[in-house]
Amino acid sequence: MRKLAILVVLLCTLMFCCIAQETENKIKIFHAGSLSVPISELSREFQKKYGVDVFLESSGSIEAVRKVTDLKKSVDIIAVADYFLIPQMLIPNYTDFYILFAGNEMVIAFSGKSKYSEIINETNWFEILQRDDVTFGFSDPNMDPCGYRALAVLKLADLYYKKSIFEMLVERNSNIRSSNNTIFVPEKVESNSKIVLRPKEVELTALVETGALDYYFIYKSVAKQHNLSYVELPAEINLGNYELIDYYSKVDVYIRNESFKIQPIAYAVTILKNSQNKNLAIEYLNFMLSDEGRKIFKDNFHELLDPPVIVGIPPDGLVIR
Repeated sequence: MRKLAILVVLLCTLMFCCIAQETENKIKIFHAGSLSVPISELSREFQKKYGVDVFLESSGSIEAVRKVTDLKKSVDIIAVADYFLIPQMLIPNYTDFYILFAGNEMVIAFSGKSKYSEIINETNWFEILQRDDVTFGFSDPNMDPCGYRALAVLKLADLYYKKSIFEMLVERNSNIRSSNNTIFVPEKVESNSKIVLRPKEVELTALVETGALDYYFIYKSVAKQHNLSYVELPAEINLGNYELIDYYSKVDVYIRNESFKIQPIAYAVTILKNSQNKNLAIEYLNFMLSDEGRKIFKDNFHELLDPPVIVGIPPDGLVIR
């Protein structure tokens, strides 16, 4: 019996060591779909340097956060396309800090197969999108910031062009509504065939590339990564100019009774309190924010914040250059 007891103890110790070793050599990251290309490249380089397995899970940023808050999934790092999601939904219960590291701007992307692609421009895009034979898309605002930013672009367009663009393009073709400059998104968005919705913005890319969808609202970085043509929008509506923060904030969006004030696009990243591999997560962020890591984002057309901005109380060992 004593030998058996000793054997059991040894086996349990061995199993614990294996599990601990396995845990110590893995990190898991939930990230915005629009970060898929640079995060994948960054993670490959990190794996080469540190011999660490990095598991990536792409989704809309709201969905990524709710995997933690609602589904109680375990993850080490979350990188979102809208920094506001972290203070609104993760602080203080799930993290104490976040780092703003990159910006972007909204564009209307299309391919050579898109109807009227030869004539669409900054001054007539809303007229082209209104045409009966034209389809356009954006991601589900309930799951993805790119979706509610697309709605904000259209509402800001009302102010900029002094036309009822939001009503003509959104309200006439979906159950999304607005009152003055406030947009109300139902829990289940429904639309007619003119508007194509997907859970995250990058899922619309293939539809545009094949000509199944004419146009979609997307981040400039994603359009450039996929060699798509795009209409650049005025600074007053593209959400890419930090000097226009007060102007953008005229619009807000209600999603599941939560208010999202529209601000310039800023990506953020954080480490969760319940991270199983906090030291490795810190090393990952240090690599991400190093010159080598930042070059990967720059090469993939993200506008970098220089320097990155830390908000809150970061863990010891995190280095901002």
